[in-house]
Amino acid sequence: MKIQLIRNATLKLDYHGKTILVDPMLGEKGAYDPFVGGPRNPTVALPMSADAVLEGTDMVLITHTHPDHLDPPAIAGLDKELPVFFQPFDAAKIEELGFPNGAVIDSSTEWEGIAIHRTGGRHGTGEILNMLGDVSGFVLQAPGEPTLYLVGDSILEEQVRAALATYSPDVIVTNSGGAVIPGGGLILMDEAQTVAVAELAPEAALVAIHIESLDHCHVTRESLRAAADAAGLPAGQFHVPQDGEVLEFEG
Repeated sequence: MKIQLIRNATLKLDYHGKTILVDPMLGEKGAYDPFVGGPRNPTVALPMSADAVLEGTDMVLITHTHPDHLDPPAIAGLDKELPVFFQPFDAAKIEELGFPNGAVIDSSTEWEGIAIHRTGGRHGTGEILNMLGDVSGFVLQAPGEPTLYLVGDSILEEQVRAALATYSPDVIVTNSGGAVIPGGGLILMDEAQTVAVAELAPEAALVAIHIESLDHCHVTRESLRAAADAAGLPAGQFHVPQDGEVLEFEG
């Protein structure tokens, strides 16, 4: 398996012979208004052209349809005939966008020999949950491949803990930007919660993303690495890739 971080939560996976695009946000640097009054979003440019990101895509996996996970350039650029998998909460939105091969994952499905299981999460606490709506994660499994858990936009809570226990993933991808909505608290894992995930699954490799690309995300790559070092996590367990970097994991 290969995981390429494009930017923010956008990933390109090479898994079981297929190329899977996760949560594509392809807008140019500064294309969108800030979330909390900081610099315009995204705060960094793509490490390659949008066309290069889209090239070779066999399937699209959407954890939720917030604009930092599915934006207008991605919607316009994607081949509408591609299979697109998503959570039930977003069914009407995906249908409206004109993807005829869109498919809801309520619990689990299989595509081209890949089992895909939907997991839960919480995009914050309290009243902020009503504003931000449902979010999901996904677990991918296939013969000869590592079990991959894409946590999605969630803080560390009981559903994430349950997924770790149920699937015993070999590789975990956390969205770890520590995003905060004023008056609403933390809506993504921060350094402490990301380290806690690694400690809950000491046999798994952890890949931290959704960092240094949006104005409301305060965690940095440097602060994540420092937290991992302070916790004594093994160097080979904790990964904080740069935009465009490719990581490879054996099954």
